[in-house]
Amino acid sequence: MTGRPVDEPRTRLPGTGVFDLGMTLPSVVSISETVPCTCVSKFETDWKNVNELPRIQPLNPPYEPDVATRLEAMMPPGIPPILLFRTFAKNPSMARAMGSWGRYELSKELSLSLRDREIVIDRTCARCDCEYEWGVHIAFFADRAGLSREQVSSIASGLASDACWTEESDRLLIDAVDAMHDTGTISADLYAKLATIFNEAQILDLTMLCGWYHAISFSANVAGVQREHEAPRFSDY
Repeated sequence: MTGRPVDEPRTRLPGTGVFDLGMTLPSVVSISETVPCTCVSKFETDWKNVNELPRIQPLNPPYEPDVATRLEAMMPPGIPPILLFRTFAKNPSMARAMGSWGRYELSKELSLSLRDREIVIDRTCARCDCEYEWGVHIAFFADRAGLSREQVSSIASGLASDACWTEESDRLLIDAVDAMHDTGTISADLYAKLATIFNEAQILDLTMLCGWYHAISFSANVAGVQREHEAPRFSDY
């Protein structure tokens, strides 16, 4: 993509143009596609880049035994809990209830491919202006999903019609997320196009995945969850 649209879909503000910052995606850790959390992280908080304190302070170790058990269940073995989950742990009942659905959305049981899944998640988080969750997923899954730098930039602030999108399925996923974000539904015409590529099970997964990451984005934004160390910013693209 050579420039941003007149109105950026993420912010609805005038486009500012894209600058090549000479940056590359952070390295992706070697982990299973099936992970028991909304993201996985080797991250630690990058406090040097925190401009304001979170509204809801995440829990800090040492944790109460039941909290420690819950956080361990939300992360792969040996991986410290990320700030988002340490924030969710302030409501133990909610965190416990979220576990099984979060595992499903990132598991191989999901009928969408990893690439399709990440396009939906990344676009949803970008449209919700949730730099936290967008950055975590870009850092750990963009390479594995085969997303180019131009495609990551387009997901953040471009359009499905950008030249970097050569596959119809990719364009339709972006259009579907935008439609659900803007109108709460998918038009008959767009649904007909989706149905030529995706089956009914995949379309249902698409809608629930988009909705789930709206919820994640809303919670992260409202709580003021701070950026994880090495997670990219929108401005990096």
